[in-house]
This record gives sequence, structure tokens and C-alpha cells, in this order.
Amino acid sequence: MKTKGALLYEPNTDWKVEEIEIGDPVAGEVHVRLAATGLCHSDEHVRTGANTVPVYPVLGGHEGAGVITKVGPGVVGLEEGDHVVLGFIPACGVCKPCSKGMQNLCDQGANLLTGKAIADDTFRITASGNPVSPMCLLGTFSPYVCVNQSSVIKIEKDVDLATAALLGCGVSTGWGSTASIGGTKAGDVVVVVGVGGVGINAVQGAAAAGARMVVAVDPVAYKREWAQEFGATHTFSSMAEALEPLRDLTWGTMADTVALTVGELEGDMIQPALDLTAKGGQVVVTAIADMQQVDAKVGLFELALLQKRIQGAIFGGISPRTQIPRLLDEYRAGRLKLDELVTRTYTLEEINQGYQDMRDGKNLRGVVRYTEADW
Repeated sequence: MKTKGALLYEPNTDWKVEEIEIGDPVAGEVHVRLAATGLCHSDEHVRTGANTVPVYPVLGGHEGAGVITKVGPGVVGLEEGDHVVLGFIPACGVCKPCSKGMQNLCDQGANLLTGKAIADDTFRITASGNPVSPMCLLGTFSPYVCVNQSSVIKIEKDVDLATAALLGCGVSTGWGSTASIGGTKAGDVVVVVGVGGVGINAVQGAAAAGARMVVAVDPVAYKREWAQEFGATHTFSSMAEALEPLRDLTWGTMADTVALTVGELEGDMIQPALDLTAKGGQVVVTAIADMQQVDAKVGLFELALLQKRIQGAIFGGISPRTQIPRLLDEYRAGRLKLDELVTRTYTLEEINQGYQDMRDGKNLRGVVRYTEADW
């Protein structure tokens, strides 16, 4: 089928909305008509060249929800008309990580940036006859996608799909960074560094898990103000500014968990985060760094003697098929704010403005909504 999509032809250029062609679903695949897609920072990493892909152009977008319109042969548990959220991490259910309950580390994730379909290792999307790499094998910067069933999570039909789209990455990743892999317990002290589309949900997750103190750190005043609406008890503009007040607030014990959820991770951020961390505490590294970044400053003496940990995290350290339904229940119960996350909606043709607003710190989360005009 022919439709449109926002393509990136090389790093450090703008997204271009052009005609694309999406192949029919083969065995194990479905077509989904999307209601919306989130504008996530990970696609910005591709635009800046911090993360590269082997084949250009790239069809951006990895955060979406919609309705299944066509089902390929051999698909199990999905049918036309189902409402679904797309998980940017596929979950096959049978590889070793999946079998151990770590579907967010599914072996199929190794091919996320290759652009080649899980089913047959070919390109499902073309533009002017040339292969196109869909971001995370999804490519939600198009009103239609052809995706493997491993990337599809069926949901109930009572939640607005444009709201549910946020669960495909930012909300689940942020919430899990503190409430899941972060292991926040009642009475804990949690620091969240970077309060954007991921970090604001790390704040929500920590508050919902019962943290007695949730400290939000961000240089943008607007985001610090919003963080208090989502559960932050204290805010600071930098880790350096937070250091002494946190020491006073905790009687010198510091934070049980520090979540790094900045837009782009730098190696020199690790040690200041460790400085905010209690003995036996942890720094959860959720933020993505440049692929070439291999250096980090860490006080090794302190790391050993104070038994601190540095913990990597993807999708909040929890399986998409577990996290997304759970968070929908939290939303229904009024314990998770989703609608309030969206600062502004855009058309697909306004996507470059949406990312400029993100870079300017104007949005908690921008969303592209698709309408009848797009379908």
C-alpha cells in the first residue's frame, strides 16, 4: 500500500514527509493504522548522528498505537479491529532472555536498527523503489505500519489510542526506571535527573511506589514546575545544586536511587549521580549516549567501599507485555497521568517544528495525531 512517512536521508538534516510504499504482511506480521505517535528523543539521536543506522533513509518513530487492519498468515492472538500498542522492543517469548522473564532484552532486539523485518530479513518499506529502515522496526512516523507480532501488545478498547501510544516507550521506560528496575520502596529517597518525556514518568513511578522524597533535577524551569505536579517534592536546576540540600534533607544518607533520564547521556554525568547516591544505593542509567561514547568518570574507590551500583536499563527493566497492561490499569485508577503529559499535538507535516519545540524545552511530550486526512 502507498502512504506517507517522515524520512531522514542523512544525519543533521530535517525530516521529509514523502510517499512511501509498505508491503503486505507476511507470516507473523500485521498492518496497523495508527492513531498517534510520540516524538521521542531517541529519534532525535538518529537525526543528530549520535546513533547511526546502516541503511538510509530512515522512517522515524517508535512510539505508537492503533487498530489492526490486516493480519498475515500464522499470526496468533491478534485479529483485524484489535486495538494495540507497539512496543519498541520486540518480545518473541521463546529466546533465552524472554524465557527468563526479561522480554525487554529479547534477542530479536539485536536487529532493531538494521531496518530488516524480523520475519524474513528483508525491507518491508520502500521509497522511490529504494529500501527504507523503519526506526526500531516500527516506523511510526507514518499513519500505517507493517510490524511483526512480537512488537504488538493487544489492549482493551476503553482507552483513547492517542493516549495509549505514549506507553510504547517514554512512559513505560520512565516509570520502570524508578518503580521497576529502580526498585523504589515506601520511604525511599529518589532523584530523577532530566525531566523530559522519560524523566517525568520516572518521577510519577517513584511517587506511586511510595518514595517519601522525589527530587527532580532539570535546567528548564518549566519542567521543574511540572515535575511537582507529577509527584516531585523538591526540584533543582543541576546535580551540583542538589548535592548539599539533599545531604541536609536526608541527614547525610543521600538517595536510594538516582535515575539518569537526560536527553543525551555524557560520561561525566555518572560521578555526580554517584555523589547523590546513598551507601548501597544505585544509579539507574536509562538515558542513551552517543554510540561512540565509551568513557565515563567514576570514583572507583568510592564505588567499592560504599557498595554503590551503576545499573543499565532498557524499557524500564521490565517486559513490554507486562508493563503496558499494568500501566493502563494505573491510568484507569487515576494513579498515572497520561493526558497531562502531552503539551502539544502536531500533524506529521509539522514534525520538524515538534522536534524544535523539544530541543527548546517547550514540551514535556509532543505527539503527532493522525486523522481521516492521513488514512
